[in-house]
Amino acid sequence: MGPRISKALEGSTLLLPSMALIILYTVSGHGKESESPIEWSIHNPVDKQEPGLTETDTQTKDDPEVKAVLDKMAAAGINRPSTVADVRKAYLFYPKLSGTREPIFRVEDRQIPGPAGNITVRVYSPNSTSGLPVLVFFHGGGFVAGNLDAYDNPLRSIANRCECTVVSVAYRLAPEDKYPAAPDDAYAASKWVAENASRIGGDPRRIAVGGDGAGGNLAAVVTLMARERGAPSLVFQVLIYPSLDFSTMRPSWWEETDAPTVSREAKRDVSIAYLPITANLRDPFIAPVYAKDLKNLPPALFITYEGNNPMQIESEEYVNRLRQDGVAVKVSAYPNVLHGFFLMAGDLAAGKKCIDEVATTLRNTFNSTSRNSALKSVRRFLDRGF
Repeated sequence: MGPRISKALEGSTLLLPSMALIILYTVSGHGKESESPIEWSIHNPVDKQEPGLTETDTQTKDDPEVKAVLDKMAAAGINRPSTVADVRKAYLFYPKLSGTREPIFRVEDRQIPGPAGNITVRVYSPNSTSGLPVLVFFHGGGFVAGNLDAYDNPLRSIANRCECTVVSVAYRLAPEDKYPAAPDDAYAASKWVAENASRIGGDPRRIAVGGDGAGGNLAAVVTLMARERGAPSLVFQVLIYPSLDFSTMRPSWWEETDAPTVSREAKRDVSIAYLPITANLRDPFIAPVYAKDLKNLPPALFITYEGNNPMQIESEEYVNRLRQDGVAVKVSAYPNVLHGFFLMAGDLAAGKKCIDEVATTLRNTFNSTSRNSALKSVRRFLDRGF
């Protein structure tokens, strides 16, 4: 090695600790571009109050926006679905309430391997950047309805506003494919994303799962499966009014008899369609609320709603158990809405706010995870003794 090269390397080596300290200072959140950390607290994004997950006297039907939506649903003949056929009809109608489709850089349908054949996924890319964080999303529909097209509008919005790749999963539906088809597909898709993130421009270190209703159940189940099986590594979960318990014996199911988009009758019919006759209703991969413990699960955004919410008590129980087991949870309780409002951003302001909240929370989480990863790398670098 020539003397000039040797001296240059010597000089650059002396600079390494200083450069590392500068990077350490920046990624620790002291730079001008750093974002504030997520505030893990119960709050209400609509009126800025801070209620818990308790019953309120909200008169959903008196809200003008909700009343207009209910009128549209009544005209379409989908109020208070009580059978699998009713639920499927409703999920064909809901996209009409989801607003104008946002343009996005790229949308691509892919076939990925699953436990019983290929699974169709739809990949939303907000730009051409590689190494973007990823949200794996599972649609709602009571395990019997819903599809990729029904959720196209809100997922375009989340991908654009979060600047993340979104992978929407078309898992198998009941009664054609009973449990465990749906969670098996959901887990297989999440694992595929982690193992093939670079193929879709994603970052395998920043993967979240999420869903609404039945999809929220699947997101919660996938985190339990990932913890039990050691992979994939997940950094966050988005649970939008998730179904967490198949029992209809909880008090909220008998108190809330006037829920316009979800009913005891529909839940009974959906349960019969989804679950084999031998199913254990306390299996945590069916009902996450019965998991032995919830330790070491990723942080969660838990979105619920007040008033006619037949899943209120199981939601309270799950949030409390997450917190007791040391899982950070951000809870948002929306007033004056109805089950399914995530799909109704075209007609309900709460739907727009929900999409914005999901995107903002994910963006802050992913950015924080990126800084933490950089921080760990710098610390490992310093520990090497340069």
